[in-house]
Amino acid sequence: MNRITLAATCALFLLGCVAEHVDRPATSQSNSSSGAGGSSAYGESAETFLVKFETSRGDFVVEIHPDWAPNGASHFRELVENKFYDDCRFFRVVSGFMAQFGINGDPAMNKTWGDSIQDDKVIESNSRGMLTYAQTGMPNSRSTQLFISYGDNSFLDGQRFAPFGRVVEGMAVVDQLYAGYGDGPPMGNGPDQGRIESEGNRYLLKDFPKLDYIKTARIIEAVGAEAEPASEPAKETSAAEPPAESEQPAEATPAAE
Repeated sequence: MNRITLAATCALFLLGCVAEHVDRPATSQSNSSSGAGGSSAYGESAETFLVKFETSRGDFVVEIHPDWAPNGASHFRELVENKFYDDCRFFRVVSGFMAQFGINGDPAMNKTWGDSIQDDKVIESNSRGMLTYAQTGMPNSRSTQLFISYGDNSFLDGQRFAPFGRVVEGMAVVDQLYAGYGDGPPMGNGPDQGRIESEGNRYLLKDFPKLDYIKTARIIEAVGAEAEPASEPAKETSAAEPPAESEQPAEATPAAE
């Protein structure tokens, strides 16, 4: 499989990884909200801000740029302020490609924050360390799920994946997130997103106990001593290669359910 075909395959499965019942565009929402009763307009908080993630593997900090993707940045801030990402697992970690998270361990939280938001124009590229929303194949289908790119995923730029932040401290921690379960079904034996949404962390703790998770995600004033460095050397990943061919078969298609 050549690199172009492989890249397209990876893109398709990233679209499909958010099953329709997990992050589905609302059928009657031509102007989707940014969350539970929130507005998608960024309003007065259009300045760059920092969010510190304390995780089971260590800490990392992301710098959020509303000028890159205002709807995405606004919604993310609202989710963080409401502690949505606390205790969320990194349920899909594909070495060399990306680390995905953003399904809450409490099914009730997923129902509360299930609304989708309007797409943003893609301004920045999906390069290493960029934070971007996962989505279905439908426009305006971003909700709560996010991913951090491990390498050059610029093939996603033309498919509505608009980065809105980047890791500015602790990328070594992100590199070390547990990836031993591989991809989710139907491509692998990792966690099933539908079951995470409906059963929460009870399912993950029973069947996938080694997954790393977010302890807290909080807005901070500045990058500094708050963020703990990784406790182990970062594993090597390729900044330019998508997942190995064996990890992303050619038959991959969007897995909407």
